[in-house]
Amino acid sequence: MSFQSIKTEQKQSALTELREVKELFASRGWFPGTSGNLSVRVGDYSPDQFQFAITASGKDKTVHTPEDYLFVDQDGKPCEETALRPSAETLIHCEIYRLTGAGAIFHVHTVFNNVISEYFWDRKSVPVDGVELIKGFNIWDEEAHIDIPIVSNFAHIPSIVPEVTERLEARIPGILLRKHGIYAWGANAFEAKRHLEAFEFIFEYVYRWELLKNGRRD
Repeated sequence: MSFQSIKTEQKQSALTELREVKELFASRGWFPGTSGNLSVRVGDYSPDQFQFAITASGKDKTVHTPEDYLFVDQDGKPCEETALRPSAETLIHCEIYRLTGAGAIFHVHTVFNNVISEYFWDRKSVPVDGVELIKGFNIWDEEAHIDIPIVSNFAHIPSIVPEVTERLEARIPGILLRKHGIYAWGANAFEAKRHLEAFEFIFEYVYRWELLKNGRRD
């Protein structure tokens, strides 16, 4: 499948979805500085060949410009001539798409996801018991327990990818980078947004619950 074979309306739809979710997340303060990145897959999918639209590197995500996004292939290389650079973390998107077949991936930096990733770093996962928002991941067990994986954060992005490959869990649509942020994904932009919002609620809940437990007098 060539990039030229992807229909114009599919490309435009992906850009519209990215613009809308970027504006929403920016209003919540989830893109401090120029942090975070968003992507939406376009066209057909196979683990060896796919394309996606992704936020360009170094852009202020609180504003909209004509150069906010570009299209890249399964190796993170631009599909068309452009002066834009894809996000430095595009290779992580490539690997998540390859492993999951997701339709969208959203990555944000928040205080809660950073703090909780460091707090539980020694166990390499965030334990969550019986929180209602676990159902946002289509996990319907009564008093469900999940462990949200945490992986190492390196300045050299390719060094992160093997750990993502190893730690990704099929029923948990997200993975935390230590002191960095959450990657959440879904079959489409709506589902990826739902998953991200559920993760962020859970991180704040776990943080506040740990404070209450640690402050309790027996």
